[in-house]
Amino acid sequence: MTESLLNTINSIEDLKRIPPEDLPTLCEEIRAYMVETVSQTGGHLASSLGAVELIVALHYVFDSPKDKIVFDVGHQAYAHKILTGRKESFRSLRKEGGISGFPKREESEHDAFNTGHASTAISAALGFARAMRLKGEDGTAVALVGDGALTGGLSYEAMDDAGSEKIPLVIVLNDNEMSISKNVGGISVNFAKMRTGKLYNRFKRGLVRVLDVSRAGKWLGRHMERFKNRMKRFLLPNLPFEMLGFTYIGPVDGHDVRKLIYYMERVKDLGRPVILHTLTQKGKGYSFAMENPERFHGIAPFSIETGEVQSAKNCTCSEVFGAHLCELAKADSRIVALTAAMPSGTGLSQFAEQFPNRFFDVGIAEEHAVTMAAALAAEGMRPVVAVYSSFLQRGYDELLHDVCLQNLPVVIGLDRAGLVGEDGETHQGIYDPGYLLTMPNIAVYSPASYAELRAMLSMALTRREPAVIRYPRGSLPDQPLSTPVAFGKWEWILPYREIVILATGSLLSLAEEIAASHAVGLVHMRFFRPMDEEVLDLFQRNHTKLLILEESIAALAPQIALRCQGCPIRSIAVENRPVAQGTVEQQRIRFGLNREGIETALSELELL
Repeated sequence: MTESLLNTINSIEDLKRIPPEDLPTLCEEIRAYMVETVSQTGGHLASSLGAVELIVALHYVFDSPKDKIVFDVGHQAYAHKILTGRKESFRSLRKEGGISGFPKREESEHDAFNTGHASTAISAALGFARAMRLKGEDGTAVALVGDGALTGGLSYEAMDDAGSEKIPLVIVLNDNEMSISKNVGGISVNFAKMRTGKLYNRFKRGLVRVLDVSRAGKWLGRHMERFKNRMKRFLLPNLPFEMLGFTYIGPVDGHDVRKLIYYMERVKDLGRPVILHTLTQKGKGYSFAMENPERFHGIAPFSIETGEVQSAKNCTCSEVFGAHLCELAKADSRIVALTAAMPSGTGLSQFAEQFPNRFFDVGIAEEHAVTMAAALAAEGMRPVVAVYSSFLQRGYDELLHDVCLQNLPVVIGLDRAGLVGEDGETHQGIYDPGYLLTMPNIAVYSPASYAELRAMLSMALTRREPAVIRYPRGSLPDQPLSTPVAFGKWEWILPYREIVILATGSLLSLAEEIAASHAVGLVHMRFFRPMDEEVLDLFQRNHTKLLILEESIAALAPQIALRCQGCPIRSIAVENRPVAQGTVEQQRIRFGLNREGIETALSELELL
């Protein structure tokens, strides 16, 4: 039996020894290994399946780590990890102590830049290219970007900068969804071959030198250039890129690995900014992912044979939020919904179907979403922006200046608040309380059940200040309200005692179990802002011993400590350091946000 090609590869050098005619077989083996592994670990499958030939060709032609290969987001980087010495450890993907689901410099010298959010790769690659030039090093910087990355403004800022000078920067555009161009006919293909050829480029440079020596030659050169540009505008899909100073090549079949190698070998030597436009299919090689790439974008462990997720899926906070927003929108035509390329992930797919004229997917452009929502609110609409906590960080400036300083009633549905588990450090929703509590006018809600989530969304849409509703990844208890939600008021779950635990969100259920067994009080902090002044006055008067639980970098505890200076306080929060992948429960254990950690803190308080 023929030995598996993948079994022979433990490094980039091993890959380069494989004959080009055998590379399609290798790509098939990589795909099979990906599907087998991700079916056990979960992960971002569809994008990585679609980029296998691109990554094989990149490593076959370029010389990492001398050449810097930067991935946008990194959803598509699994083949890269497999080929760069992590084939065996790939089975630990996204597990605690295992390898990250995204490029990570600490893992390998071939991971040039940590990524987890979109539209950063071109800026980073340009930085690498300039650094190599300043150090006198011979190398090329390559950015592999998906078409979604080009919906983010940062990509165009970088391209506008890069196109202003001759620098060895190659952008490989993995076009698997956007219709940037369907022009894959003979004119485009032959033009791409011509303009990457060495003979063509030598002739072009020589002609420019000859024409530049006389006034007549310069005149003729200018008119030839104008004629060439008119022809390109008429025949080719390259104009936006060429206007930014890039040489455009493509479109090229992104699943023809030998053709990709042909073009990459030529663009590598051009020494100037180049766009290599490739056409690929998400989920390539696995039928279920091809049929439903959105579902297999990020998926839990699944059955290879059926494509079904193995464990039963509970209703999520995102789905509850989206369904209730639909109900409210039926009664109020002013309600509009916005998302940044995440309608399914944030629960807004149903809203998009029911109210297509009131739904806006702005692409990977959180800043734009927040500012546009501010203007919608200024005109009397009731905008709701559904966004992951880690992605709202990109809209910090817009949230402060355009929403909060103007006191406009924009509602932010802040999904994935708190620890997120296997996606790791770039996706943790632990930073938003720290900056939200510094902004003027804004109310910050924190539901601990689906009933509270619905009530808080209804309340936020009737009030006149900016609002953020924080809810975790996954589920919350599905139970009725024990007391009505009142704006700015906390809820007593267990009566006042000498020691009181303050908790909220998905930590409340565990806190209630522990408080009941230790005969201490328990307060549910339904609002991070405004805080309940009556409750804080009670603590201050009685010098109450307080244990504050936060599934974020500590933000509430410092403010409560200032307000209740006579109170002995213990705080358990996420440490201010990167939180690597693992389950949410494993991450909570790291920081003492579990039964043992909470009971230890209670014992310390009892001794005070």
